[in-house]
Amino acid sequence: MKGVFSLVLLTISNLFMTFAWYGHLHLFKKMAWFAKLGLVGVILVSWGLALFEYIFQVPANRLGFEENGGPFSLFQLKVIQEVITLTVFTVCAVFVFKTDKLGWNHLVGFGLLVAAVYVIFKKW
Repeated sequence: MKGVFSLVLLTISNLFMTFAWYGHLHLFKKMAWFAKLGLVGVILVSWGLALFEYIFQVPANRLGFEENGGPFSLFQLKVIQEVITLTVFTVCAVFVFKTDKLGWNHLVGFGLLVAAVYVIFKKW
């Protein structure tokens, strides 16, 4: 159960990360008050969002880490986090930000990431 909870927390964390890192490039510009902010204001808003990223990400890693009773090694946690990051980002870019279209090259790249997960998790 710790593994599932870790994955859920990582997903929530990555939602905040995506909006902290990329929301100001497209989505937040549509808000009148945000459009008037200078770079320092944008950085502060992004830091505020990133705080919530860490509020979810740190417990996710602690719960998921095998030395804390979780099922994942450090390498496994990292590769899981990368796959979740790209999945969340893709969903946001295509359906929320609506700036990009999902292409065949993205799907091939994601397939390679899934292959990376397999290689990292495989007991050789």
